[in-house]
Amino acid sequence: MQPKKSESGAPQEELFRSRLDQILNRKHPLFLLAGELNWSVFDESFGTYFEDKQGRPALPTRLVVGLHYLKHAYNESDETVVDRFLENPYWQYFCGFEFFQHTFPLDRSSLVRWRKRLGPEGMEKLLGETIDLAKRKKLVTKNELKRVNVDTTVQEKAIAFPTDARLYHKMRRALVREAKRLGITLRQTYERVSKKALFKQGRYGHAKQMKRARKQTKVLKTFLGRVMRDLERKVPSRDEKLQNLLAIAWRIYERKRTDKNKVYSIHAPEVECIAKGKAHKRYEFGNKVAVATTSTNSWIVGLQSFHGNPYDGHTLSKTLTQIQRLTGMLPEEAYCDQGYRGSSEIPDEVSVNICGKRKRLSRSQKRWYKRRSAIEPKIGHLKSDHRMDRNYLLGKQGDQINAVLAGCGANLRKILNQSIDSFLRWFQKCLCPFLQTTCSGISS
Repeated sequence: MQPKKSESGAPQEELFRSRLDQILNRKHPLFLLAGELNWSVFDESFGTYFEDKQGRPALPTRLVVGLHYLKHAYNESDETVVDRFLENPYWQYFCGFEFFQHTFPLDRSSLVRWRKRLGPEGMEKLLGETIDLAKRKKLVTKNELKRVNVDTTVQEKAIAFPTDARLYHKMRRALVREAKRLGITLRQTYERVSKKALFKQGRYGHAKQMKRARKQTKVLKTFLGRVMRDLERKVPSRDEKLQNLLAIAWRIYERKRTDKNKVYSIHAPEVECIAKGKAHKRYEFGNKVAVATTSTNSWIVGLQSFHGNPYDGHTLSKTLTQIQRLTGMLPEEAYCDQGYRGSSEIPDEVSVNICGKRKRLSRSQKRWYKRRSAIEPKIGHLKSDHRMDRNYLLGKQGDQINAVLAGCGANLRKILNQSIDSFLRWFQKCLCPFLQTTCSGISS
């Protein structure tokens, strides 16, 4: 059912309660931002995702959109963002409430279902609105959007380090759990001995007794093979979930060291192993994400996740298409690193500048080439401050959604910082002289 529209005017029982806009500081950055965002855009865009049928109405669009903005702007989880919402009146006013709320307005799982319903396409509208707001506040100009910096990074998935022994043990445990759900009695589950073998394998590996550790890994693999074959014998006609689990199990059981497209996680089989040449972390398990920022002030104008570990140059055309979709214009110049050599399917209007190939450049051109490295700390802030360091959302859609929402949080924090600076200037200009005069009068 469609979400309820926000109604103006207070009901009878709210007559003797103070409204939030009367007790909050009107110069607070979140208070100002609540009135500057165009919330009606989300009501119009997301109305097609809900049907006009009888039943429980959907949650207010502004509430859910506001919580997602706050979640990634302040690096909160689904649980903590709802808890903090109950304590912070500025957050409640930002999400569209007129009076202070003493109970939770929604369950934490509602945020998960709302993201699944909208998908990555709907989340891009949240990122587009932050860019439009920066344009309306004249923080981003058309000249600034003509030059962008593009780079790729790895968005790691929330999985444990994938050793062979741990994968054999977890896969066997997942198959046993599914067999119990279907009421299938296995010949043996190996629950106790498998756990003991995994413990021994870890201790032998820590003690550098690799021959004994490999022997325990082989034992765990044997247990997995027995459970798989037992299930296939007893369930000739399998449902989709069991069939997928058995397919993943066979990929883990039969894989070799030189194979490609390995499985690194049971609950996230889409995870890939990506090597970026880092000295402190040789391999990262997740997916590749292309990040595009403006060259001047590092506003996020594009964030897109890719699976299959593509070559960096092959992602540039899709990144430029997303920039045009979000900003309404195609950049004229894109500054990239050496990984983008040989980029294909680039529009003729875009000039791709590869850093490290400077010969005869003017002073202005050298400045823009040097400015490309500004995207590196921006990627670091996306990971450390806006939840892109470890992705907890499920599936390939979750990878794209988390990346886009991280860009929303980064742009929102940038807008809030601009508002904080203006608030401090107003405080120094207006309140400080008044306080000094008052204090001097009291002392005299």
